[in-house]
Amino acid sequence: MARAPLLQLSGISLTFGGNPVFDGLDLVVQPGDRVALVGRNGSGKSTLMKVMAGLVEPDAGLRVIPPGVTVGYMEQEPRLEAYPTLGDYAAEGLAPGDEWKIAALSEGLKFRPEAECATASGGERRRAALARLLAREPELMLLDEPTNHMDIEAIGWLERHLSDTRAAYVLISHDRAFLKALTRATLWIDRGEVRRQERGFEHFEDWREEVWTAEDEARHKLDRKIKAEAKWAVEGISARRKRNQGRLRALAAMKADRAGQIRRQGTAAMELESGQTSGKLVAEAKGLTKTFGDKTIVRDFDLRIQRGDRVAFVGPNGVGKTTLLKLLTGEIAPDAGTVRLGTNLDIAVFDQARATLDLSMTLWDGMVNDPDMAVSGRNDQVMVRGVAKHVVAYLKDFLFDEQQARAPIGSLSGGERARLLLARIMAKPSNLLILDEPTNDLDVETLDLLQDILGDYDGTVLLVSHDRDFIDRVANTTVAMEGDGRTTVYAGGWSDYQAQKAATAPAAPASQPVPPAPSAAKSATAAAAAARKSGLSFTERHRLDALPGQIARLEAEIAKLNDLLADPQLFSREPVKFRKATEALADRQAALNAAEEDWLDLAERADG
Repeated sequence: MARAPLLQLSGISLTFGGNPVFDGLDLVVQPGDRVALVGRNGSGKSTLMKVMAGLVEPDAGLRVIPPGVTVGYMEQEPRLEAYPTLGDYAAEGLAPGDEWKIAALSEGLKFRPEAECATASGGERRRAALARLLAREPELMLLDEPTNHMDIEAIGWLERHLSDTRAAYVLISHDRAFLKALTRATLWIDRGEVRRQERGFEHFEDWREEVWTAEDEARHKLDRKIKAEAKWAVEGISARRKRNQGRLRALAAMKADRAGQIRRQGTAAMELESGQTSGKLVAEAKGLTKTFGDKTIVRDFDLRIQRGDRVAFVGPNGVGKTTLLKLLTGEIAPDAGTVRLGTNLDIAVFDQARATLDLSMTLWDGMVNDPDMAVSGRNDQVMVRGVAKHVVAYLKDFLFDEQQARAPIGSLSGGERARLLLARIMAKPSNLLILDEPTNDLDVETLDLLQDILGDYDGTVLLVSHDRDFIDRVANTTVAMEGDGRTTVYAGGWSDYQAQKAATAPAAPASQPVPPAPSAAKSATAAAAAARKSGLSFTERHRLDALPGQIARLEAEIAKLNDLLADPQLFSREPVKFRKATEALADRQAALNAAEEDWLDLAERADG
């Protein structure tokens, strides 16, 4: 018997003061759906998700959710004024005794429940909002860029958590690796139309090209038919006869159809121009050491960067990646060691905080008042790689229209702000490009274009990113910062770094497989890698890959529950909380035992 949909949108129409965002939209989300929601920045992805969440009321149409179904939406900018701490905000509305879930989630998502809301960073606030959603365990989760401001370790944790959940979810993300790992269907918003394909994001680009190729062929055929029919209408003497009026009406309909076709939005006309050629040596660090209080950023670190290198810096949030960039460019001084910079360096910086954007200015004023772009005596032109250009014309190269040019920068979406910052740094020639978290909020097409531009760029690139796919596509060297000053240099991108790190890890002694203990999650991961070469089925191999993460998560939850139940006064003080925690402990222990048995069976079979 088919289950009822979790959510259904019928005939949804929505207009924000101009062209319709959606018109006659129909959409269904079924139990178990794992859906990627993709589209260009500004195409309406976040708006559609808010309609699905019931936060935006459409002009017409119906939103239907069956009785008893819960839908959870992750807020992008949560309002926390009423809450003392992030933990208070995340735990609001949980049943008595379920507060322990926030402590468990905070470890994986890396935020401090005790942090005061007033002083918490934007990234911590977003992660607390995500924990608030996950703790409630709704049947349908709506996740809008959940990995923004997360480090790779936290992204990996979230990826495993979502892989294990039985809930359905719709997911917006710029992180290709994240989307490929998690999704089994794709919703594509393109020019106000929402298409669905029952395959995950991994197949999206091939699908998009097929759709566009079919559109181009149909448009070409229609143009040829209109041309032929128009020639007949002009030259055919019999066209005025009554029996031919239907043919004339058909021609008028074809012309109206052709006029109504919305052309695809082009990609941004981004271009990087290398300035003067820098010296062969760009920067050389020897014995570099830097500490702040009791925190060591780097210790006795050596690195040589040559012209044309693409160096990615990876590591957990707060480990000091941006600080290391500033050390290597001479912006801050080391405590010990030396940094020698090369000659003829022209540096352009893309900062993750977008701090160089004045949100109160209009896009127009922000461009013409930039010292690197100002044209003397003109307030309508900017200097673009040595040539004066009208400010609106240049903004159009980055997909901004004239109306947006006169709007405040603060009204732009995150992706639009990123495009504006790229417009500013690309206006001047450079030979050393520093990109600190450039991929946050950018759509897939813009990321593709940025990657292509960096491939053709003659200068040197220093990159901080948590986007594994982007690092793989761009970097030829990866600097891994592991905390407490430990920093290692690897050849290649993210996948190369992971392979080299695994190859140099101490080999475990050969033995009969045993169920993974709390300290054996890494052993289980190694066994999963070995199983890929075995005769297991695809589903079994996937299950073996996922089990270590599931086991580690269950172990962490069990540890939290044991800590909670260790309080001897809990039973008398909060009997409901004690009962719920006891039931949760038994449930998770049973799940852990089952997972360990699965792992033992699959690992034994993988070993032949």
